[in-house]
Amino acid sequence: MARAVHARDLAQALEAAGAPQPATVGLILTNDAELAELNERAMGRSGPTDVLSFPLLPAGAFPPHPGQHRRRRPDAGTDAQPFALPPAQRLHLGEIIVSVERAVGQADEGRGGQTGDVRWSAADELRLLVTHGALHLCGWDHAEPEEEAAMRALERDLLGWSNRPEAPLTDPRRLAVIP
Repeated sequence: MARAVHARDLAQALEAAGAPQPATVGLILTNDAELAELNERAMGRSGPTDVLSFPLLPAGAFPPHPGQHRRRRPDAGTDAQPFALPPAQRLHLGEIIVSVERAVGQADEGRGGQTGDVRWSAADELRLLVTHGALHLCGWDHAEPEEEAAMRALERDLLGWSNRPEAPLTDPRRLAVIP
């Protein structure tokens, strides 16, 4: 069941971001130790993180999105070029690596939802991290406030959580807002 949920979340995020169809994405669910090592090697930051994405295409290969216009990415072209693949070929977009350990911890500690102000299940936190990673593969970022707000709004919309800001669960027994 979880595999199907993650596949659906990935497909929805890739479609919303304008990724080519059909495409493949590697999704690796691991632990804090592996994410800490990757975070140090790839990002130059010590300690674990919840999700890392390793895109194989430059951000400019995808359609522009809200907030992106405020800054010029070095890899961005003037317009996204259409993807042309041979028949029956899938384009591999990159890898998403998620720390399940961190997702569980963030949910348990009430630091979920990227902004850290809600508590929800570890399964919901994991869904958010997979969606977040997929958007990163497609050129989305959150370095600028406007783009971050657009990315967070799209994540909530894609996951069906947009009816409540930062709150994915409608059952009040499963949700507690951290004061």
